[in-house]
Amino acid sequence: MSITRYETGVRMSRAVVHNKTVYLCGQVAEDRTAGITQQTQTMLAKVVSLLESVGSSKESILSATIYLKDMSLFAEMNSVWDAWVEEGKAPARACVEAKMASPELLVEISVIAAVN
Repeated sequence: MSITRYETGVRMSRAVVHNKTVYLCGQVAEDRTAGITQQTQTMLAKVVSLLESVGSSKESILSATIYLKDMSLFAEMNSVWDAWVEEGKAPARACVEAKMASPELLVEISVIAAVN
C-alpha cells in the first residue's frame, strides 16, 4: 500500500494520494476580505493548481463538498461553480452551511479526485 503526502505540516497535508485517488485538504480563498464571487473563483483556482501538481485535473474530480458561511450565498457561489464545471463532467457534490474557521471566510471546498 502506498500513500504519498504532499506539503505536509504538523496538522495536515495539502494533498494525499492513495490508489490513484487524491484527497485535498479544504481550500479557501486567497483574499479573505473579498466577496463570495471572488472567494469562490480563487478557491477553485487553488483546487486546479493543487490537482495538477499531483497529476490530476478538475475533470477528474469525483466528489466535492462545499461549505458556505451562509446559505444566502448559495446562488452566487453556484453561478461561479456552474461556469467552472465542464458540461457532462460534474462531480458528486454536497453543499452545507458551516461555521468557518475564520469569520471572514465565506466558502471552503474539499475535493476527492482520480489521479490521471
